[in-house]
Amino acid sequence: MGLFSKLFKKDPQRPEIKERSPLSIEVGDIVTYDLVDYEVVGKITYRQDSYEWFGYQLLEGKNTLWLSAEMDEQLELGIYQSVNLPVSKPFPKQLTYQDSIYYLDEQGEARVVGEGRSRNINGRQIQYAEYYDEAEEHYLSLEDWGGEIEASYGYEIAPYEIKIIAGSI
Repeated sequence: MGLFSKLFKKDPQRPEIKERSPLSIEVGDIVTYDLVDYEVVGKITYRQDSYEWFGYQLLEGKNTLWLSAEMDEQLELGIYQSVNLPVSKPFPKQLTYQDSIYYLDEQGEARVVGEGRSRNINGRQIQYAEYYDEAEEHYLSLEDWGGEIEASYGYEIAPYEIKIIAGSI
C-alpha cells in the first residue's frame, strides 16, 4: 500500500457526507444566497396527491428568508419573505401589493410535514394560493393555516445562485 492510498483511504468511523441538492436540503444545513450564509432551521414538505414541493426556513441573525424548491418540468427555486397583507377567504382573483397587481395563478390544498422549527405543523392540511405580477417576475403566496392566512412575497432564482453545505450526515 503506497503513501497516497493511506492518505486517501476512507475512514470507516467517519461516514461520508451526502451531497445536497435543492430538493434534499436538511435542517442544520447552510445555504449561501446573495453572499450571506443562512442556517436551515425549518423545513416544510407540501404534498398534494403525488406531487410535492419544499419550503426551507433560512435564518441569519434576525433575518429570515424562505427558499422554495419544486421539480415541475424543471427545477424551480424562489426566495420569499413574509409580508403583512390582509386577505380573507375565499382567495381573491387578484391582489394589490406595493402598487402592483398580482393575478391568481393556482390554488389548492396540501398536507404538510414539518421539521425543525416547523415540526409543530406536522400532518396539517392547508389551503394555498399563488399569484404573479404582470411581468411574471414577482410572486405572492398565501397559505391558510386554519383561520390565519400567511402572505409571502418572492421572486424566482436560478440554481447557481445558491450553494448548499451539508450540516449533518
